[in-house]
Amino acid sequence: MTRIAVDAMGGDRGPGEIVAGALEAQGDGLTPVLFGPAGLDAQGLELHEAPDVIEMHEKPAEAVRGKPQSSLVAAVRAVAEGTADAVVSAGNTGAVLAAGLLELRRLPGVLRPAIAVPIPARRGPSVLIDAGANADARPEHLLQFATMGAVFAEEILDVANPQVRLLSIGEEREKGNQLTLEAHELLAASDLNFAGNCEGRDLLEGAADVVVTDGFTGNVALKLLEGTIRSLLDALRAEIGATAPGKLGGLLIRPAARRLRHRLDPDTYGGAYLLGLRGLAVVAHGNSSRTAIASAVRLAARGVEHDVVGTLAARLPQRTEAV
Repeated sequence: MTRIAVDAMGGDRGPGEIVAGALEAQGDGLTPVLFGPAGLDAQGLELHEAPDVIEMHEKPAEAVRGKPQSSLVAAVRAVAEGTADAVVSAGNTGAVLAAGLLELRRLPGVLRPAIAVPIPARRGPSVLIDAGANADARPEHLLQFATMGAVFAEEILDVANPQVRLLSIGEEREKGNQLTLEAHELLAASDLNFAGNCEGRDLLEGAADVVVTDGFTGNVALKLLEGTIRSLLDALRAEIGATAPGKLGGLLIRPAARRLRHRLDPDTYGGAYLLGLRGLAVVAHGNSSRTAIASAVRLAARGVEHDVVGTLAARLPQRTEAV
């Protein structure tokens, strides 16, 4: 039985939506375990009392240390103590990272944890890493992120020998800032299947199985992609419904449109792995729907099933350099 700790108080839509999503994910050997206040309606799910809440506006490190009994910290601690196999939170991303570093700690040799998120590319999903854990990074961090992303692609997306590319402002080797140039040299000298640089315009086409970048650039790229996808799909729906011929045509293309929306919708994956810790954490969108939460819980369970943490511990270079 796989037990997934769920931070019931982390989402923008309120705990009811989180509970509904956890309930939807339950079954087939998967048991969500909720962490929240005593009065929470858990809908029959197991509830561990955690009276405090870390808000989105709070400073992550201060909040984690100041609120050890918050739902977020208690859920992460459950993984550290072995009473849960993984944790899911739609709360403050920085606080999830801070709690992970405090309670779970980094894997031996890991310089920085990184967020790995699936991108719904046209040629099949690819991995963007880092998608927001580290605003600043060094070249050796990007090399390690690429290794973690490759493990993600192999274990979760079933990609053999995943191709890795470096996000830059041009495909040419000499394009990019100093970080990109130095990271390119490290990646080219590694044993990864590195295929050079790629540009942001190629992300939705399927630029590579793994696209590596620093967390600042990755988070900007991710939110730009998600916003663009949402705006285009909403605009298409509005155009189809604006005229009678459009409505008729909409009926004809409805099955294809639904498949497209399902493939592009961030709720399909639900969240992103925070990789590099001694336990598995999945960070969900703050505005996650119950569908997204259910997907995030299932994503966490898949990570447990494939032993992503153990595989990373075996694969990552045993670096001891301080951050």
